[in-house]
Amino acid sequence: MKPFADLNLKTPLRNGIEELGFETMTPIQEEAFPVILSGRDMIGIAQTGTGKTLGYMLPLLHELKYAQVDDPRVLVLVPTRELVVQVTQNIEEYSKYMNLRVLGIYGGTNINTQKKAYAQGVDILVATPGRLYDLIISNTVSFKNCKKVVIDEVDVMLDLGFRFQLTNIFDHLPRKRQNIMFSATMTDQIEDFIKSYFYNPNKISIAVSGTRLENIDQTCYQVENFYTKANLLMHLLSDATTFHKVLVFVGNKKSADRLQEVMSPHYGSEISVIHSNKTQNYRLRSIELFDSGASRILVSTDVMARGLDLDKISHVINIDVPTFPENYMHRIGRTGRAEEKG
Repeated sequence: MKPFADLNLKTPLRNGIEELGFETMTPIQEEAFPVILSGRDMIGIAQTGTGKTLGYMLPLLHELKYAQVDDPRVLVLVPTRELVVQVTQNIEEYSKYMNLRVLGIYGGTNINTQKKAYAQGVDILVATPGRLYDLIISNTVSFKNCKKVVIDEVDVMLDLGFRFQLTNIFDHLPRKRQNIMFSATMTDQIEDFIKSYFYNPNKISIAVSGTRLENIDQTCYQVENFYTKANLLMHLLSDATTFHKVLVFVGNKKSADRLQEVMSPHYGSEISVIHSNKTQNYRLRSIELFDSGASRILVSTDVMARGLDLDKISHVINIDVPTFPENYMHRIGRTGRAEEKG
């Protein structure tokens, strides 16, 4: 694997990367760097946990020069609020010594507060399509200086019904720009979107969509119904040493609440839950508690956990098997990250 030291990065960026302890590049980072630096449109197909965020931000930050403009020069679109928070934080860490203004915007919070924050000036804007669309129609955001656009987890965005907002956002962007897209799967919907907005893109595929990560062991229990599953889950989780950080996936919000209700008398504060009906603060708090180890069990629906970079998850447990194989791959890909066993 190629070391970051070989890239001849500008000093402030190199210092930020070194401080984070990054030494060698992942395959997606190594392959994306020269393509993005060349200015060509790019489509990256890579499984979760492969270092995509640094993969696209490293070349963008490397060539981003100081400019006295207040409108964003780089736009990063992600599907969920949690991902906005995470990606914004990542970019701030990478660019710690670069004097850049990074802003994350998402729905479910006061839009006027975000308008004021935007008015202070932004170099890199990270946003969910829904809230960004709201800001565009209120004439808050200008993209005249935005020449670099990243769409991350585009398959989830389209699954969530963001096609309309994405189309409108792209129609407001400058005609001359570089488009960068990352997805774990390639569907007909995505192909159609690429044909509409991308120019002769370079396609990088790091892993075949739907292939399992080699460092994850898988076990299947055939269980009759929801309450029997809940009892088996509680039995497994009683071994707190082995099952020390467990992500539990359910099919919908109702199942998540039901599971919490059944397990709370036994596990209490050890359980956190996230789904889209929970408030933003509740969801972020649940993730913080789980990530820090204050709670060891996180119950989640698919959409909420896509792309979240949660470290050292010992086990992923599927209460329901998802309809699409790709979603199963994403679920199990929450563990076994960065060459850890899962």
